[in-house]
Amino acid sequence: MKMTFRWYGSQTDPIPLRYVKQIPGMSGLMGLLDNKAAGVDWPEEEVRAYIDEVHAAGLECEVIESVNVHEDIKMGLPTRDEYIANYISTIRTLAKYGVKVIIYNFMPVFDWLRTDLARVIPEDGSNSLYFDERDLGEMGPLEIVRRTAENSGGFTLPGWEPERLAQLETTLKQYEGMTPDMLRVNFKYFLDAVIPVCEECGVRMACHPDDPAWPIFGLPRIAHSQDDFDKMCALHDSPANTVCLCTGSLGSDPANDIPSVIRHFGEKDRIGAMHVRNIKFLGEHHFREASHLSASGDLDMYAIMKAIYDTCPDTYIRPDHGRMIWDEKGRPGYGLYDRALGATYLNGLWEAICRENGGK
Repeated sequence: MKMTFRWYGSQTDPIPLRYVKQIPGMSGLMGLLDNKAAGVDWPEEEVRAYIDEVHAAGLECEVIESVNVHEDIKMGLPTRDEYIANYISTIRTLAKYGVKVIIYNFMPVFDWLRTDLARVIPEDGSNSLYFDERDLGEMGPLEIVRRTAENSGGFTLPGWEPERLAQLETTLKQYEGMTPDMLRVNFKYFLDAVIPVCEECGVRMACHPDDPAWPIFGLPRIAHSQDDFDKMCALHDSPANTVCLCTGSLGSDPANDIPSVIRHFGEKDRIGAMHVRNIKFLGEHHFREASHLSASGDLDMYAIMKAIYDTCPDTYIRPDHGRMIWDEKGRPGYGLYDRALGATYLNGLWEAICRENGGK
């Protein structure tokens, strides 16, 4: 297992790499260039500069997140081929600089959704990302976009890039009438184009689950259960077509038995990377992010780490969506302190599991 940390780059991330390096057991990053619009070809000089900066800090960068899929690809529009060509070029560039896993998603319009970015947790006064589906009816998609931008603290948020959402009304109309099976046809077209290139370059694509794990605003969503990901893997059967198994995204639906899902895909060698976090259920389609400690939420973090140990021990993981604690100000969900605590807690579980099984 390689413990990693999400980092947005020195231009927009207030957390210096030297702080990340000081977190015990941290091997490297799940990196990203958050200023890149969906569909663009990532310039080699910018990729090289980012990777060189990470390496200079004594960290690895073998996983890149948020090489976003353009909406035209998801909708199957005639323009999709030019965006797929850009995606393929980016794959080749990232592979050239040592990237082994690319995390992406195929969610229409919204990469993730919360109704509050800083809901205070009464028990300790910290705050965290929060979702209550009842609030969506009051706000609607345009209002939720406005509020998310206003409450982001001036930071960009992954999947909420302004240029992607500027045409929100038009995009939502274009998805009207699209069924999950129609979206899967477009997904297969994308995978059929990029997976052979990944096989050639030694890169694995890792699809992130829908977040939260159910349809939103009537949009088709096809990645929020074990069955959904079985169907995805079957669209293009290859070891390079894998899952980024996010415990919090899938875990937002209590019907998903997360340790079981990990074992299912781990045994098939279809887990490319993992985001490991905990959530607290507050009702139907109603939850908040919690600290990583099992007792703080409703996911069994020991069972999750044991399933990783048993079935995919060499995977990349990172702590995800920490609370904002100790008066830290930063990008919602991506502060330093609680994610560092989360990484340490997960490493402690890992050490204990290794010792229980005769390892070190």
